[in-house]
Amino acid sequence: MAAQLILSLMIMVGLHELGHMLPAKYFGMRVEKFFIGFPPKVFGKKIGETEYGLGAIPLGGFVKISGMMDESMDKSALASPPQPWEFRSKPAWQRLIVMIGGVTVNVILGITIFITLTYLTGEVILSKSEAKYGIVAHELAQEIGLKTGDKILKVNGKDYKSFNDLRGQEVFLSSNSYYTVDRNGQYLDIPVPNNIIEKMADPKKFPQFIDPIFPFEIGELSPGSPGIAAGLKNGDRIVQINDTKISYFHELQDFLKTRQNSDISLKVLRANDTLKIAMKTTADGKIGFMPASLLKTDTIHYGFGQAVVLGTERAFSVVADNAKGLLKVASGEIKASKAISGPIGIAQVFGTIWDWTRFWMLTGMISMVLALMNLLPIPALDGGHVVFLLYEILTKRKPSERFLEIAQYTGMALLLSLMVFAFYNDLARIFMPA
Repeated sequence: MAAQLILSLMIMVGLHELGHMLPAKYFGMRVEKFFIGFPPKVFGKKIGETEYGLGAIPLGGFVKISGMMDESMDKSALASPPQPWEFRSKPAWQRLIVMIGGVTVNVILGITIFITLTYLTGEVILSKSEAKYGIVAHELAQEIGLKTGDKILKVNGKDYKSFNDLRGQEVFLSSNSYYTVDRNGQYLDIPVPNNIIEKMADPKKFPQFIDPIFPFEIGELSPGSPGIAAGLKNGDRIVQINDTKISYFHELQDFLKTRQNSDISLKVLRANDTLKIAMKTTADGKIGFMPASLLKTDTIHYGFGQAVVLGTERAFSVVADNAKGLLKVASGEIKASKAISGPIGIAQVFGTIWDWTRFWMLTGMISMVLALMNLLPIPALDGGHVVFLLYEILTKRKPSERFLEIAQYTGMALLLSLMVFAFYNDLARIFMPA
């Protein structure tokens, strides 16, 4: 989990800082240091005028360019007259290119990852017509008025193609979203609260929202489980437990919720045979298998040109969704304590199993988010520098070194406070769940 996050950050941060360094060197600026990770220094080697190294804290990185007020807050060099190789002596347009270089590389990385994944893996969808049995409404879905067995007909008054459209950001981040459902022949509109994403940020309390109702068969059996001991096999279909008929997986789950350490009798279809199998459930009411859904999914494969268009759209949709989320936080619809996560929360998203497809998907998403966050007009971030440089280009007046120094201190204090807040949120979710 931590290793995946560290590798992802090293890739994104390394390329981000490279996006600053390469144009700086091209324009004749002296780059003193290029580091992935923050001090203390683990490794460093000087090549030419630049020291390349690794820091012990793998949560970022930096490029130190001569004559630039940056996160190092080194003011000593700024006391002397500007030198030809310094950042501050170069034209504003060159300095602007250097400052947007990191964000540009992060966007290119994110788009490239999404295009590649779209081309190589395609898209697996469960169509609306195939999800014909309705939904399983978990606790949060029930809280907003959905019920198990509802058939969702429309989202925000529009038709949809894939079941994933019902759980997309267009629903959760838009204002005044609603589902139109068929509940036993009655059509109802179920509104989605504008702050629902805030509740979804607590996966311990609300681990799921909605799932499709699906018929199933026995998939992978857990070693040492009651199912293995009783003789269940892959492909078996459970059609009855005790006197209760079972057609769908959620019915099996509902039955077992109150059957901890209980003796049960299964009626099982195996090929053309009907078997009766007795067993005892575990202490948490499990049989010990993964269900294999009998719903048919479709895999859509795209040509390279299609993947370029769709992958680019997906990459920028990450930016749009996060921008909507920030606006909801700013407007008070979502509490910052629920919306902002730090490294611990992000690491948990990667999971404990190393899955390269998920790794690259998350890396692409985080790279796009990193680009968005770095463009925020906060001093100490790239966006803050860009604002000052645009001001200089438009007014032909350069902000004073003293002003830039104060702005840098203010921005650093804000960023450090935000980092502490994010860490606190992560720890609070672990040790003080709501």
